[in-house]
Amino acid sequence: MRPTPSWGPPSPEQLGWTLDRHIFERQRRVQGATGDFTGLFQSIALAGRMIAARVHKAGLSDVLGRVGATNVQGEEVQRLDVIANQILVRCVEAGGHVCVMASEENEDIIPIPPHFPHGKYVLMFDPLDGSSNIDVCMSIGTIFSVHRRLSKAGPGTREDCLQKGTEQVAAGYILYGSSTVLVYTTGQGVHGFTLDPLVGEFFLSHENIRIPKRGATYSVNEGNTLRWDPRVREWVAWLKSADAPGGQPYGHRYIGTLVADFHRTLLKGGIFAYPADDKNPSGKLRLLYECAPMAFIAEAAGGAATTGTRRVLDIEPEALHDRTPLFIGSAEDVADLERRLA
Repeated sequence: MRPTPSWGPPSPEQLGWTLDRHIFERQRRVQGATGDFTGLFQSIALAGRMIAARVHKAGLSDVLGRVGATNVQGEEVQRLDVIANQILVRCVEAGGHVCVMASEENEDIIPIPPHFPHGKYVLMFDPLDGSSNIDVCMSIGTIFSVHRRLSKAGPGTREDCLQKGTEQVAAGYILYGSSTVLVYTTGQGVHGFTLDPLVGEFFLSHENIRIPKRGATYSVNEGNTLRWDPRVREWVAWLKSADAPGGQPYGHRYIGTLVADFHRTLLKGGIFAYPADDKNPSGKLRLLYECAPMAFIAEAAGGAATTGTRRVLDIEPEALHDRTPLFIGSAEDVADLERRLA
């Protein structure tokens, strides 16, 4: 039997709850809360609304296409990449909530200008995941991760950014698709909010998301099959066979945008994979900007995330742009993968 999504709509008393209301209610439960975290999330949500507006009129506002440069990852930079990166930095830097930022698009840390106050949080983000899908109107997204600073005061440092995933205080993503959805967790519950473009607010739409323990789909770029470890090829072949869990082959779904593929997996179960291969022996996805925040969300929803040999959240980053293999999704599907790679 195919799994069903394990999340519910808002309760009657929560109908009409905005993201701001949801965060304020949680702030009231935290003794000694200062409101800094709430302020930071308001800035991130504002950036998400601004990016969504640019994305949804991209074909009309001359923001499609490349800028003729490559980023630190060696990837061609899209115009919307640059715009989304600038929007996030400008929305967050002046609020006094963060001491430093880091972006997939920037080689080094993004310092807070000295004339702005320096806060107690660290923000890291992938401003526009799935850039290669921009020009063909496919779903794309923003991923973000929040830590507490390690340094005592003043400007933040690179060391503030180089923290394990277990040290995150929040993580989330914004998916720009048929609707704009913001999903976040503080480690206790995963909640989704859908943007009403007429009102300009994110409203609670997915309360307490729980990923099914097992799914019926896998998501992987099979164009890389010949470069994979043979054990990974055998695992995928097993999922496509009648011997797969449930006695029937898993369905294959792959968009090529981590946010979109993960969002489907989060709601419906299954597993997303981006294994290491001959071309990317350390993996392709970035630990700090993609894998760690998604792993934090997955575990908070009852799922799991692994490199194939170790828990993603336990990895100690050595550099801002470290990469890692990623297998993430339903706990039982991830456990099957680990057993086959052991």
